[in-house]
Amino acid sequence: MKLAVAAGIGLSGGAAFAADMPAPFDKPEEVKIALVRYLSTGDFFQSYLSGVEKQSAALGVDLRVLDSRQDAALQADMVDQAIALGVDGIIIQHGLTESMKAAAQRAVDAGIKVVAFDVNVENDAIPQIEQSDYLLGKLALEQAIKDNGDSFTAGYVYVPGIAPLDRRDVAWKEIKEANPGITEAAMFGTLDNPIANSVANQARSVLQANPNINVVFAPYDEFAKGVKIAVDEAGLNQDIAIYSADVSTADISAMREPDSAWAATVATNPAVVGEVSVRTLALMLAGEDPGKQVVVPPTLITQDFLNEQDVKNMEELGQKMPQFQHADVSVAEWIPLPAR
Repeated sequence: MKLAVAAGIGLSGGAAFAADMPAPFDKPEEVKIALVRYLSTGDFFQSYLSGVEKQSAALGVDLRVLDSRQDAALQADMVDQAIALGVDGIIIQHGLTESMKAAAQRAVDAGIKVVAFDVNVENDAIPQIEQSDYLLGKLALEQAIKDNGDSFTAGYVYVPGIAPLDRRDVAWKEIKEANPGITEAAMFGTLDNPIANSVANQARSVLQANPNINVVFAPYDEFAKGVKIAVDEAGLNQDIAIYSADVSTADISAMREPDSAWAATVATNPAVVGEVSVRTLALMLAGEDPGKQVVVPPTLITQDFLNEQDVKNMEELGQKMPQFQHADVSVAEWIPLPAR
């Protein structure tokens, strides 16, 4: 995908033009970057891609998007494809450590700058971009305790081996240990497409087998959608509260349905995370050090807040929560921001 040169468009902090940019961004049309994706299903990933595209366009670089659709071996092959294309930088978005570690190292060995979003490639040369997934989990669970007390029976949706879910799992384990009254009645989860429907199929059985579940921790919005389908079908929407991570316009709508079981989520704006991913890579390409960990801070979003503020979509959420519009992370005077 070739993106038009957009230096000087939608800039913050005054004019910035290619002539004022550090190499290689003084000739941005010659800069090639690739986004190599593992997960792409759902609003979160569409919004993340939009952020990557907009920040790439603001810089004026040539962006290639390679989507493995949850095929770990194909994702590793796509890193090799990106190397063969002669890209200057690669963003690895999600994936499995075991399949991406060697592929990421091959890119580094080829002299390519690499950043990783929500996948641990165990490489000191590769900055990790994350939404502070531990905090996403912790804030959601603290809200669950605030709403339900420190004794409840929980269902937990989890798929191990995915870096953001593993980091959220740390928070779940800590909260359980600190609150012995919390009982985990069942753990389930799948990333089979379509994820929400596949999780709904599992949740139907889990809720039938465990009628005492009154809280579900589903720390990924596609998981939460699936649980909500099963809860609604069983007529349990006033008996079960769902706590999640991530947000989208569709999620906001689901949380605001009358008597919705989806009580709260914790999120960053995925478009902003996409922008941060590109800016972090741009800093590296310009010879600057963005740091080993690049963290975009998350925010708690409750059903009550959405209803009180009459928030209907992501744009309105950004207006009511300014931290959703932009993260002051991986910024530099010479990096143009997308138009707001």
